[in-house]
Parts: sequence; C-alpha cells; structure tokens
Amino acid sequence: MSRTLALLTLLSSFPFLALLSNAFSPENPTDRRVLVLLDDFSIKSSHSLYFNSLQTLGYDLDFKLADDPKIALQRYGQYLYDALILFSPTIDSFGGSLNAAAILEFVDAGHDLILAADASASDLIREIASECGVDFDEDAAAMVVDHTSYAVSDTEGDHTLIAGDNFIQSDVILGSETIKAPVLFKGIGHSINPANSLVMKILSASPSAYSANPKSKLSAPPTLTGSAISLVSVVQARNNARILISGSLSMFSNRFFRSGVQKAGNTINHDKSGNEQFATEISKWVFHESGHLKAVNVRHHKVGEADEPSIYRINDELEYSVEIYEWSGTSWEPYVADDVQVQFYMMSPYVLKTLSTNQKGVYYTSFKVPDVYGVFQFKVEYERLGFTSLSLAKQIPVRPFRHNEYERFITTAFPYYGASFSMMGGFFLFSLVYLYHK
Repeated sequence: MSRTLALLTLLSSFPFLALLSNAFSPENPTDRRVLVLLDDFSIKSSHSLYFNSLQTLGYDLDFKLADDPKIALQRYGQYLYDALILFSPTIDSFGGSLNAAAILEFVDAGHDLILAADASASDLIREIASECGVDFDEDAAAMVVDHTSYAVSDTEGDHTLIAGDNFIQSDVILGSETIKAPVLFKGIGHSINPANSLVMKILSASPSAYSANPKSKLSAPPTLTGSAISLVSVVQARNNARILISGSLSMFSNRFFRSGVQKAGNTINHDKSGNEQFATEISKWVFHESGHLKAVNVRHHKVGEADEPSIYRINDELEYSVEIYEWSGTSWEPYVADDVQVQFYMMSPYVLKTLSTNQKGVYYTSFKVPDVYGVFQFKVEYERLGFTSLSLAKQIPVRPFRHNEYERFITTAFPYYGASFSMMGGFFLFSLVYLYHK
C-alpha cells in the first residue's frame, strides 16, 4: 500500500511523465504533441480553420504566447513536444528558457518545426530561418510584388496579394490530389542556396515577381527576382527532421482559406483558394504523416544457407535482403519502388546492384563476392524526393582462399605445367644423346 501511495505521489509531482510516454517513437513516427507559439491569442481565432484541421488529424496542440515566461521545450533532459509551430513573426525574445539556439537544438534532436513570417518579421525569426538554410530579403520593408501573377482584388492595388501556383512536383509532399486553385500569399520572399540539397522550394514565385518595398519607387534593381524567390520552402535535415518556412502568416488565415481567387490574366474564378488544401497537405508531410520510411530485417547469407556468416570468402555467392515500409499515417505499409540499390563497399563500391522486390516490402538480390579480400560493407543509401532518407551499413570481412582450398590443378596454369614437363623431357633426351652418342 505504501509503495502505491509513493508511486501516485511521484506521478502527481511530475505530471509531464505522462506526456513523455507519448513522445516520438520509431514505431509511430507521426508527431502528436505540438507546441504553438503565438504573438497574440487573436491568431488562434483568426487561424482557427488551420488549427482545427490539425486537431481533426489527431494532433494535440498546446497554445502559448511566445513571450510566456513558463515556456519550456524540455524538462530533465526529455522533450515535452514532438513539434513546434512558430506563428509569432514579430517576437524579439522568447519567454522562459527558449531561444534560437534551443529551437535549433530541438530540430537537431529530430523534431519538426513550422515557421511563418510576414513583413514585420523580427531579427530573431530571420536568424532561425537563416540557420535552417533560408534567407529572407534583407530589406525589412520588402514584400513580394508581382504585376502579372497577382490575385484580382477590389482592395489590393499594389499587387502584393500573390496567386501562386508554381508548386513542387511531388505527390508525397503535396498529396495525390492536385491543388487546382492558386494559393493566396501576401508576405516576404526568401532565397535558398542551390547547392544546399536539404532545402526545397514548395511554392515559387513567377518569373515576373520581385521583392521590394511596394510603397516606394525602385531606386536600384531588386536583389530577389523571378523564380529565384521562394514563397514557401521545406527542409529535411540529415536526421530526417522536417522544417516548413513560409514568408506569409496570412497564408494560414481563415480569410485566405475561405476566399475565392482569380489569377490576373485568367478567366477562371475559383470559389475557394487552394490555401487550405496546400497548408493541410504540407503540414501532414512535415509531421511525418507521409513520406516516412523505415528499413528492418537486413539480412545476408551464402546462397543455399540461412544463417548469417561472420566472414565471407572471395568468390562466394551470397544473397542480400532488406524490408522497407512506408508510414501511411496510421500503419506501416509495404514500400514499392524500383530504384533501391545496395553497394558492396570498401573505399569504393566493388558491386552495385539494384534490388528486386516482391511488392510486399521485401527487397533482395544476389551476387558474387569480388576477388578482393578486406573489410567490406553492405551499404544502402536511399534518397528520394519527399521521403526520409535511408542509410544502412553492415560490415563484413572477406578472406582469401586458404592454401588447401585452391583447386589441385589450376586451368590458367596449364601452360606452366606444359613448360615444366617439356623441360624435363628435353633434359632426358639431351642426356641420352650426350651419354650414348659417339
């Protein structure tokens, strides 16, 4: 009885222990507990459709003001949340122990982040975005302006209300259903480094767009122009943490979700913008509802055997197999593709084989061990747009033949065998001639 009371006292003293039990798990990778930091609680109502869509999908949203002194991402070395949403573009300093370094550490630990900025973005928000590989326009008054791809409106006359439809071509990220209506965007643009393969443009500006202060005349050519301007980008880190960065907080608002849209120069007037579908699908991807892979049951053995050996011999015939599954949001389903490859690697790949699949998640192949001995690795490095990367490595030594394992007569040595016997025969004949010929 005393032990039970002690346990109940411990749980009541540390209520967050119950939260930690639902933390990120490889068996259930979807983020569930999400911290939402707001500039003002009015954003909770003005963006309620977006938040409701997340809660409908099963996410537990914890709303706090960004300057709340009680904010904490972790306690006693354990993270309390699976993901973070920053809808606080004007915040200059977070409350509690939270700062830019803590947010980046949160991402480095494998958690996910959604960041939305606007024309009033603070230096703190810009710093976090920059550390994630995205650079907002340095001009604090700049906004994305487009005089050809703007949304027709009776109130917006400066052409800063963009009707964006230059989406990335990926069903994994944006869903299998095509987004037919343009996305309304009003905010700031950003650029990404083309050499950075971790950052992807999800929604790009049109070739006629540029970034500048819409309230003043251009005195010099803008630094950001055309399709180089990214409106919405995502980052998939090497640890498979995912980040969404948008230059428009209004893009997630109820007003933009419900608004109709007509792109300039286009006669089609959509009753509803594509914002809700776009925001929901991209959020599902960021929170690992889609595009999340796992590899299990990596096996290799000699042909005709079942047990995994501790060492191979050169020229052995072996079989390699691995099972790959994709998270559907509720369960693990077999992943089917024809571009998964395995390397038999030592300093460089000696064997590179494309794996066959039984359409049930099992990938397999067979090959001969190269005629080179040393310490090799079975390596699978799989990277595909929108999917988490797989990096598998299994080390195995390869030995040469032992002295008693070679064939008694080697075919390639027959010329040498013939030379030896011909020399002996010639010497015998020479001896006979020398000894008995007068």
